[in-house]
Amino acid sequence: MKNKNLYKISFKRIVLVALFLVFSTALSAQSDTIRNDSINKKRLNTVIYGSVGFYSASLVVLYYVWYKDNMALPFHFINDSQYWLQIDKMGHMTTAYTLSNYGYWLLRWSNVPENKSIGYGALMGFGAMTVIEILDGFSSDYGASWGDMAANTIGTGLFAGQQLLWHEQRFRLKFSYHPSDYCQCRPEKLGENHLQRILKDYNGHTYWLSANIYSFLKKESKFPSWINVAVGYGGKGLLGETSNPEYDNDGNPIPRFERVRQYYVSMDIDWTRIKTNSNFLKFLFKGLSFVKLPFPTLEYNKEDQLVFHWLYF
Repeated sequence: MKNKNLYKISFKRIVLVALFLVFSTALSAQSDTIRNDSINKKRLNTVIYGSVGFYSASLVVLYYVWYKDNMALPFHFINDSQYWLQIDKMGHMTTAYTLSNYGYWLLRWSNVPENKSIGYGALMGFGAMTVIEILDGFSSDYGASWGDMAANTIGTGLFAGQQLLWHEQRFRLKFSYHPSDYCQCRPEKLGENHLQRILKDYNGHTYWLSANIYSFLKKESKFPSWINVAVGYGGKGLLGETSNPEYDNDGNPIPRFERVRQYYVSMDIDWTRIKTNSNFLKFLFKGLSFVKLPFPTLEYNKEDQLVFHWLYF
């Protein structure tokens, strides 16, 4: 009972610290920019309190989906550099990139100056992922990871570096997901419902680096500004972090699957470059900007060699 109470207190402290960090960052952005008369203070307050509320709700969802049954003490680190064929690292990188970009957009919507929006947006993205790493550090199934922190740094840096250099995102990190059959073999590891599988089943994850072609051409080019080309990375046959078990929890044999890396080339769309006067469409396009849409795709893997998909997601 003593350990159980200690665990509950510790998780509450983690959440409180997380909210304190997020709220402190938001208030710092507010106090640093409040003297600028061009800033829309009403919008900035909406961004601050909305971000804190959304992040609080996200932590609660993550706790019940991911951490509820595997929290442990004390805080610990693990070496997970070989886990899941590094697909999880791509997930960290993409999420940090995405959160940083959203933070930037929200601050620019509030008329916060460009450089400050880049800095605080990057801090919001990196800070949010750091809190997740702290939660991992108290998990019996996971652990804090310097590799994850490095991936978070790269994702945040990719956003901030491009914005500082070009004032636009010529390369976007994107995500796509499709249900896989592998979760049936180990639902306790890969997810017992659809929401858990989206988060845990790396067999269905593909991470993309989507490059905008027009941004590297001359300004007078008539090439469509919204067409991208994308390269992707994923894997299949993954039932465990570094290897696949031979038996399930009930002692039944599990089919043997080869753990295979998959590489993709496909076309893509940068929705944010489609011009429109509709605020709704602008909002929708920004939401779609981090999702790789289904397109004809060429795949290579060592097991099947070249594979063509009429539509791949």
